[in-house]
Amino acid sequence: MPAPRPDCITLMWEPLHPTSGQIRVRDYTCDCEATSYELCQSGGLYFIRRTRRVNGVELIDECARSRLSKTLIVWGQLLLGSAR
Repeated sequence: MPAPRPDCITLMWEPLHPTSGQIRVRDYTCDCEATSYELCQSGGLYFIRRTRRVNGVELIDECARSRLSKTLIVWGQLLLGSAR
């Protein structure tokens, strides 16, 4: 993944949401870096999950759940370095 651009937007990340349904990972970035991302679906909504490894601890958070079209725009921004 490219480094975030200086003018990139900062996404609102929230703690992991407990869910009663299944979560399906639709796409993902390489977990070889300290921060990786997953495009997820659950209950008809989509969201992005971020996993960070900090001092040997894995921290997981998510963006707000939304429609596929809106989430795909944010996913593309992350992949291009326009969002973080």
